[in-house]
Amino acid sequence: MNHLHEVINRLRAGDSERRIGRELKISRPTIHKYKVWAAAQGYLEPNQPLPNAAALQTALGPVPQPPQMTSSLADHRTFVEQLLAQGVEMTAIWQRLKENHNYQGSYSAVRRLVQRLQPREPNAIVRVQRAPGEELQVDFGSAGQVFDPVSGRLRVAYVFVATLSYSRHQYAELVFDQKVPTWLALHQRACESFGGVPQRVVPDNLKAAVLKALVHDPVLGEAYRRQALHYGFLISPTVPYTPRHKGKVESGVHYLKRNFLAGQQFVDLNAANERLRRWVQEVAGSRNHGTTHQPPLWLFREVEQAALQPLPPTAFTLLEIKPVKVHPDCHVVIEGSYYSVPYRYLEQTLEAHISQQTVELYAGLELVASHGRAARPGQWQTRLDDYPPAKAAFLIQTPAYCRRQADQIGPATRQVVDHLLADRPLDRLRTVQAILGLAASVGPVRLEAACARARFYGDVRYRRIKDILNAALDRDPLPAELSTPPLAPARAFTFARPSADFFPSETEGRPC
Repeated sequence: MNHLHEVINRLRAGDSERRIGRELKISRPTIHKYKVWAAAQGYLEPNQPLPNAAALQTALGPVPQPPQMTSSLADHRTFVEQLLAQGVEMTAIWQRLKENHNYQGSYSAVRRLVQRLQPREPNAIVRVQRAPGEELQVDFGSAGQVFDPVSGRLRVAYVFVATLSYSRHQYAELVFDQKVPTWLALHQRACESFGGVPQRVVPDNLKAAVLKALVHDPVLGEAYRRQALHYGFLISPTVPYTPRHKGKVESGVHYLKRNFLAGQQFVDLNAANERLRRWVQEVAGSRNHGTTHQPPLWLFREVEQAALQPLPPTAFTLLEIKPVKVHPDCHVVIEGSYYSVPYRYLEQTLEAHISQQTVELYAGLELVASHGRAARPGQWQTRLDDYPPAKAAFLIQTPAYCRRQADQIGPATRQVVDHLLADRPLDRLRTVQAILGLAASVGPVRLEAACARARFYGDVRYRRIKDILNAALDRDPLPAELSTPPLAPARAFTFARPSADFFPSETEGRPC
């Protein structure tokens, strides 16, 4: 109706059919049809009132409908609905129609009927905007074969891209492998190129970064974890099989491959990386980015560079590693000092990673204990939970916004949230939000009881708290003496049980 009124007004003004059709995106035959109809009705006369909706519908008739075709499944619709309600897939529905009802139609007819019966809901996508210096996304892409000057042969190469989420400025480098030393060195050179360190790094789940890819409790590679601690950034792995969660670097890799690598030939890897460094500055950094509508290099220098954390005074270096044996007192001896180890590793040989500030003990790739370095020989570094009956809790300073949500539920939930967010460098925000989200389905009272139980038994993982709720164990009372456990200060130990439970007397004949 609005289009027809606009056509009549333009015809009254003397516009040509060609011009009206071009500007309104309507074909000239349609404009001519409206012109003939309006002239016959007298609507082209000046000061003549325009037609209302009823007059238009009467004059133009009903809207033409597309041709209707009867589905070959019209007689089997009820049968298909019953199978869909039972969770049968479309291919199985098609097979059963052919076997049980002698159906001769195509699978496409089944698919069209199922799509009408179960229309797909549109999938909304949230574009997350990051503050300057907040996030760096990293990824590898294939780069074809490049000549290796060291081995003297062509080798499969990969391009590493690190994209700052705010400015879209990037660091890129060609390498021949994705091993842990290469991965760590690329992060170091990227931070040095930016002149600072972001607050969070978002990788995918490659083995150099994540040993075990899980949604809520991923297991980081130890070397990568230590580098993150050294540089002061959080590691926030993407959810498995969701590369769109790091879409900024994904599009950066795609842009680099299409605009730099495509159609290029290089003398060797060194020459390729030299040209790549210039391309990042002169081409990729100076273009008008399609999302920010600003040159990435300009936006980085003007805004984001100042928001990055400073580089550490010393570069990340490997630590001394040597074997140590766990003694019956649950301790190992390193340079005359004693460090506790969980009792399940008694009589085993572990690897000690020693630095100036810390001592870390590994069983293979698993970190089993970490302590501050003793200042002199003869000192004891002991954690009570390393003994068989021990349960100890410690809190580290955590972000305030995580505490506020937990405070609304109860003190036990607050303690669980504090504990998870204090686990550096792994970003536990996803785990904390999942735990707090359980209150929507079970209520804050049950979640508080489940968190109290999980904290009491020393396992505050998301899966453990959910198991407590599924088994209704939150309804069972805790022992009276621990129904309201005291809150331990950060990195301090609090005995929630009598000390005799942790260190029984020698007359009882029970080892520590």
